[in-house]
Amino acid sequence: MDSTRRFGKYRIEREVLDEERLEELTQRKTYSEIHPPLTKQLKESLRCTLPMLKKSLMSTFPVLYWLPKYSVWDYGMPDIVSGISVGIMHLPQGMAYALLASLPPVFGLYTSLYPPLIYFFFGTSRHISIGKKSKTVHYLTIYPPIHIFIHLPVMCSGTFTVLSIMVGSVTERLAPDGDFLQSNGTNMTGDVDIAARDTYRVQVAAATTVLGGLIQVLLGVVKFGFVGTYLSEPLVRAYTTAASVHAVGAQLKYIFGVSPKRFSGPLSLIYTMWDVFILLPKTHLPTLVVSAVTIALLIVAKELNVFLRRKLPVPVPVELITIVVATLVSSYGHLNHNYSVSVVGEIPSGLSSPSVPDVSLFGKVIGDAFALAIVGYAISISLGKTFALKHGYKVDSNQELVALGLSNAVGGFFQCFSVCPSMSRSLIQESTGGKTQMAGVASAVIVLVTVLKLGTLFQELPKAVLASIVFVNLKGMFKQYADIVTLWRSSKIDLVVWLVTWISTLLLNLDLGLAASITFALFTVIFRTQLPTYSVLGNIPGTELYVDMETHKEAREIPGVTIFHSSATVYFANAELYLEALKEKSGLDISKMIIYKRRQEAKQKRRERRAERREKRQAKRERQAQMKANKLTGASESSVEDQVGCWSEGHTEGTITEEEECPQRENGTVFVIPTSSQSLEAQPRWEYLKGGDPDCASLGWLSELQDGDTTTLGSSCDDSLSRDLERVSIGSLGKWTWEIHSIILDLSTANFIDIVAMKTLKNLFMDFSEIDVDIYIAGCQSRKYLYISD
Repeated sequence: MDSTRRFGKYRIEREVLDEERLEELTQRKTYSEIHPPLTKQLKESLRCTLPMLKKSLMSTFPVLYWLPKYSVWDYGMPDIVSGISVGIMHLPQGMAYALLASLPPVFGLYTSLYPPLIYFFFGTSRHISIGKKSKTVHYLTIYPPIHIFIHLPVMCSGTFTVLSIMVGSVTERLAPDGDFLQSNGTNMTGDVDIAARDTYRVQVAAATTVLGGLIQVLLGVVKFGFVGTYLSEPLVRAYTTAASVHAVGAQLKYIFGVSPKRFSGPLSLIYTMWDVFILLPKTHLPTLVVSAVTIALLIVAKELNVFLRRKLPVPVPVELITIVVATLVSSYGHLNHNYSVSVVGEIPSGLSSPSVPDVSLFGKVIGDAFALAIVGYAISISLGKTFALKHGYKVDSNQELVALGLSNAVGGFFQCFSVCPSMSRSLIQESTGGKTQMAGVASAVIVLVTVLKLGTLFQELPKAVLASIVFVNLKGMFKQYADIVTLWRSSKIDLVVWLVTWISTLLLNLDLGLAASITFALFTVIFRTQLPTYSVLGNIPGTELYVDMETHKEAREIPGVTIFHSSATVYFANAELYLEALKEKSGLDISKMIIYKRRQEAKQKRRERRAERREKRQAKRERQAQMKANKLTGASESSVEDQVGCWSEGHTEGTITEEEECPQRENGTVFVIPTSSQSLEAQPRWEYLKGGDPDCASLGWLSELQDGDTTTLGSSCDDSLSRDLERVSIGSLGKWTWEIHSIILDLSTANFIDIVAMKTLKNLFMDFSEIDVDIYIAGCQSRKYLYISD
């Protein structure tokens, strides 16, 4: 095979088209043809035909599309095996993350049961596992300089605990322990009424979940699925990394067996960590031993799972084995009675009846509910599109928003708390052969059996074990600190977004931290558009390609033409900067040149009037000289003396006139003036004004001019002064005007234009027309540019 690289050439010949000619050839459609009237659109949307009805039902209930085509022989067994594997993972993770949400563990099982069943009917992804979050969304991310992110799933052991932490922050803020202290009639005993506290926290979590679900449904109905794009990947990864620190702080009390005070609001994490540090001398040693042993065994077992993952058909359910063994040891060793190790306690068997959430709580949790809705959806659509791209099907972002919202809203009536897809369970569901959401139904059946029959067996499970499961699963999130190094090498602005998000989330808590992070990320976008890269494009010889001349050595400027390019659109925030950059890159100071031109026009008129007066005086002298010549002999000698006197008088008058006002360069014009000589017989010399500064600071002798600026004036008579000045000006203007006759504005990056930018461009046209420089616009992408010429 020939490895020599071959280069092809092509030649295109066509008519050079301007905007009017292009419109004539392409026949642009009118606005009414592109955008039908509102009444017609409304009429079309209200039409109901059988195909439209079928399409509407299929989009609302995606299960109607794939379920009739479901093949039991091809998909049945893989979905069952996958569902059982995922269901086994639901049990320990559901109970562990219920503690993270400050709720009894049984409500974690409820959350693993109802939402997957709702998503089965409305979801469009075939592989994501809905339920309590267990693993963070990990991606193999490439950060090129142009900020394009490529997402591929990677098997990681980190946990996605953000929604659990966010729910926990709400429940602890609205239902703190201090509001449920028991009394003995007159005085507070200091003991907390746990049953009353947990009941109220469940109501708070359910109200927050229902409201968040309704927000998601509403956003999906109005086709607002793009809202998740405002959460950039650096922002999400920093947010989840900071949330892992909150998760550690929430689990330390179970790991050390201490009871720190409850804090809420900004800096609550700092106060909690400080309180735990103060309570470390009071650590409950039996609880610490249980935590340390569990953490050590989980780390070893998970590392073996990773090492043997290619040889194992499915990962070993390490967490399930851990809670089973821990329950047996606690039950037979009586850890609760003998060593005061805190355990899960009573787990009611059976399903709880649905109940309407407390609507009065909506006003208190609306901000938290909105944050839960946005974060949960961003994770869901990212994970769903990853698997859809891999397996070749499409995920509807708006329908996913509706499906996730209904899963949360309906689940809230059954005392569930906010859910989103789990990365770990989704990967297990895919790797074990799961083809459709029937695997989610199978996993829900496993959870249902546990809730109905096996729940009471876990009453002696130590809470320290569940906290250790959460703690170990946070390892993957802590690995995200490596993003700092990656972003430092690729994008400093994204690194700043990462750091600001992480710091604000730590200090301001999850709700305010998210708002501050999104606000800052949007400000960085504005900042980037205000300070884009401006460049002058040059041609690559032998091609039709144009590149930045400052960064490419072989780029050549087209003589007399400047091609100006901006990397961002022109709008009110950077219109003035755009104009300043054009002046700097082209070397044309428009305002000064126009002032110079107008001053020069006024001075030229004054010179013409003076020249006219001099001509009259000269004619009068000539007549007088002629009359004397007729009377006297030696007319020739007298005539010579009159001419010398003429030069002396004219030269003196011209010098005084120019001293009254220093000669200035208008519109880049170069002027020369005669200087006073020592004697009338001496050869006159001429001064030269370089540059365009009107302060007359750079004067030089004519003999010092370079590069064709030297001009010899053969005649010294006053009547030739105006003609000589005009002849010296032409060709001496430099780059200001005569080397540039056209400027091309490359607006290919402009995706919109506002009224300020439109006025700026119009002013450019008018200003440059005064100095005889033509302006052209290239890369117009909007009809709005046509109004510039109006």
